[in-house]
Order: sequence, then structure tokens, then C-alpha cells
Amino acid sequence: MTLPAAAARDLHLNWLLDLTQIPTAAGREWRVVDYISRWAAARPDLALTPDAAGNLIIAPRTPWGSAASDAAPILITAHLDHPAFVVERIVAPNIVELAFRGGVMDVYFERASVLIHTGGRNGIPAAAIPATLTGVSSPPGANFTCYLAELSSGNPASSVIAIGDVATWALPPAEVDASGVVHTHACDDLAAAAAALSAFDVLRSLNASGLLTEDVRLLFTRSEEIGFTGAIAACKLGTIPAGSRVLALENSRSFADSPIGGGPIVRVGDRLSVFDPRLTAACAKRAEELAGAPASPTATQRGQPQTNWRWQRKLMAGGACEATVFCAYGHQATCLCLPLGNYHNMADLAQVQDGSYDRAAKGPPRVGREYIHRDDYFGLIDLLVALGQSLPTADPAMPMIDRLYARHESVLRES
Repeated sequence: MTLPAAAARDLHLNWLLDLTQIPTAAGREWRVVDYISRWAAARPDLALTPDAAGNLIIAPRTPWGSAASDAAPILITAHLDHPAFVVERIVAPNIVELAFRGGVMDVYFERASVLIHTGGRNGIPAAAIPATLTGVSSPPGANFTCYLAELSSGNPASSVIAIGDVATWALPPAEVDASGVVHTHACDDLAAAAAALSAFDVLRSLNASGLLTEDVRLLFTRSEEIGFTGAIAACKLGTIPAGSRVLALENSRSFADSPIGGGPIVRVGDRLSVFDPRLTAACAKRAEELAGAPASPTATQRGQPQTNWRWQRKLMAGGACEATVFCAYGHQATCLCLPLGNYHNMADLAQVQDGSYDRAAKGPPRVGREYIHRDDYFGLIDLLVALGQSLPTADPAMPMIDRLYARHESVLRES
């Protein structure tokens, strides 16, 4: 497979930086929806269709490649939300109540700095109002933990802030450091959304040049961070075509055996389930073909062959993802993910969890930018393009199994 040119890499990196800095929260993803809608509208050969839950489907107006055959469509999915706050009440001229939608440990909220994002549509100028969390204020029976926030600005809250506005952690702008690590606001899962758009654009170019691909479509889901709500709705509504092969994209917490910079991960399961074994194996086979090497050497191999394209194959059992939902509803699904640092913006997470964090020296734990490696992101795009060009439906293990049997079945006749 020919890898994207440098100009395309630059464009795809720009999309990554753009998307991952857009404020978003479960149920309040409209800014990201607007971005993707504009992206699709700039490509007249594509059609964007929302389902009844607000999930977005992007598909070619003229079906690609094997759409005319019996091959099952490939659906690449990513979710559009990230853990963040939503304005619940204006309590006083300089005090608002924020509900947090997502999973972050309680210790990270102490006197934390946030930005309340106002306007941005209906002709109202966009603004970011700084505030500081001052304590928990959860009303009885609330679905989400609520916090009081004191505005740092002199503007009264009621004049600039509306119920439903999104608030995010106050973080520095995104940057790519000298080692190629991308530090940005919300990799999970907007980096995956950027990779999906990038790969889809490459596949568009291939089809336009006469190189047929599989029948590939995109599905962007809402409200994943509060329990896979959009993905469940997509299954209940029949948004996913029957027989689809679903490639759910994620950003998953990196561990020592799933390092950042080690390449995109073919994720075989999560803490709730294992994914479709044949589809997972097919994705791993395509990754192995791209790299010219397995994810790790077998017991009879001396070491990992040198390759410029790296990938990983891991269980990633620390969290759950939408692939489990899709499998539970009977779809053939697996997950591809990027190894992620500062999961859900929780810096020093390992130390906080194991009790080794030195609060006396460092103060309360603080949030930070999430981070991934640029090469892992490019690798995920490459893998998605390869899968979009060809994703065999047959079990890739069967030829090997048949060869093993043919080679040694004679020993079964020995007494």
C-alpha cells in the first residue's frame, strides 16, 4: 500500500489538532457535529445523515467498490463526546452549577480551573469564561455529580452563560513536541474521529482514481462517556446495516505492555468482553501485512524484524468500549485504538491510584492534556485505509490450520 504523502500527513495532523480542541460533552456535541457536517458538505460525493438519536452516518452517494457485491459493508465508528461539564443552573451573578458528564476521579476536582464555553451559534459570538470549582453541589437524585464554579470574569453569569453551555478543564493549547507526542485537550475520542475522517478521505481519492475499495461508511456516535448511549441507540434504531463489519475506534489508556509510540492497537477485547474473533483476526492480518511482521515475535522467532510501520495486538482490559455494545446486539465488531496518556485528562493517574502520589509536595492532583504519538495516529489512518481496500471475510487462520493438518495428520495413524 502506498502511504499518504507528506502534504496529506500535514492535513491529517491539522484535523487532529482542530478536532481535539473543540469543546464537547455527552449530549452537547454540537460543535463537533458542526465541524464534521462542514467537512462532509465540502465533499459533494458524500452524504451525511443523522439518525433519530443524532448519531451521524457518512456514506458515498455512489456506493464504493464491493457495495454492488455480496460483501458486508465496513462501518468505521468513533464517538464525539469527552468527559466535561454542562451548565445546570445560574446560582448567583458570579456562581454557576456545573454537572460533570464522564468518569474522572473525585480528587481532580478540588479548586480546579475550568472554562465555560458560551455562544458559537445563532449569531452569538463564542467566548470562554474562566471559573474555579469551589465544591460539590449535587441535588438529590441527580444523574451527574454537580459542582459550584465561581467566575473569574467580571461579567455576571446570567448575561453571558446559558443553561446547557459546555465547560471544560482549562488547559494549554495543543502542541506536538520534539519527540512527536501530541499533547491536546481531548484525544478520547476525537483523535479517533480525526483518523476516521482522514482515512475516509484517502479512500475517496483511491475510488476517484479508479482503485476500488470495500463498501466503507462512517458512524459517529454521541454520549459514549455516560454509558455508550449513542451506540446503544444506533443498535436499537437499526442505524447499523445488517451484516456490517464494525470497526470501533478508541483511545485507550496506555500501560507498560501497550506503549505510546508502539503503533496502533488491534484491541481483542475490553474489561467486559472479547470482540468478534474472525474480524479481529482479519484486522490483525492486515496490520501484519502492512508491517511485514507480527505484532510480537513468536516463541520460535529470535526477535522482532525491523520495520518502519509498527502495530500492537492487546486485550486492553482496563476499560470498556462501544465494540462490546455492537457485539452484544449481534453485530460483527472489533476495536482499533490509540494508546493514550493522561486518560480522561487525569495526570499522574497511576500514582494517584496506587497511593504513591505525593500530595504534600505537589498539592492536589491536577488534570492535564491527553497525549498520543503522532506516528500511532498516522499508523491508525494507514491501517484503516488498508482495511478499507481489502478486509477478507474468511477466517485468516484457516489456511495455516489446513497446512498444519496436512503436514502432520499422518502421525494420528501411528499406534
